[in-house]
Amino acid sequence: MKFINIGYGNMVSSSKIVAVVSPDSAPVKRIVQEAKAKGLAVDATCGRKCKAVIVTDSDHIVLSALSPETIENRSEEE
Repeated sequence: MKFINIGYGNMVSSSKIVAVVSPDSAPVKRIVQEAKAKGLAVDATCGRKCKAVIVTDSDHIVLSALSPETIENRSEEE
């Protein structure tokens, strides 16, 4: 099982990631709010601004303070 560092010591299994998107659009903001209401959101920003939303195959949403490009580069390195 391969893990990707999503910042500040937090890791996500690369096999579970469906998408890594920017949190700026209205549909993504709506998805994040719905996940928070259902208890499916994991905030891994450590109090910093959210720059990426990671969607997993189990419908969980992981919020990261790293940009989607940085997460992509880290996934390619491993």
